[in-house]
Amino acid sequence: MKHLTFILLFTAISLMGFAQAKDAVVGTWTNSLGEAHIDITKKGDKYFGKIVWLKDPKTEKGETKTDVKNPEENLRSKPIIGLEILKNFSFDDGKWTGGAIYDPKSGKTYKCNMALKGNNELHMRGYIGFSLIGRTEVWKRFK
Repeated sequence: MKHLTFILLFTAISLMGFAQAKDAVVGTWTNSLGEAHIDITKKGDKYFGKIVWLKDPKTEKGETKTDVKNPEENLRSKPIIGLEILKNFSFDDGKWTGGAIYDPKSGKTYKCNMALKGNNELHMRGYIGFSLIGRTEVWKRFK
């Protein structure tokens, strides 16, 4: 009986460690240029991220920045702060894959993978088609 209790305890501790690794990406991150903070959350078993802070939240005319480059015309008046730019990432073998990243500066959406380096660097790989053809940015943990 003691042996079974030990095995169950060991299994529970191991699963807790795995869950923590899966959720290590959850939190607030600063993009590579320091222009925005993105809050990454988990919904079900997927990960999403939205802009929660902008260095320059207003236009030159003093108006709230909106998603003016969005290919869907009816979304162009949506504020940048609160905009979901990371969608549908799944944790797989130490990386978050299968998701997409939206760039409000261009209005384009790219396939994306995320990989955590240490605890404070998030390597964001955006690409079209194959991940070999793309660009990597390094985000820093804000909190």
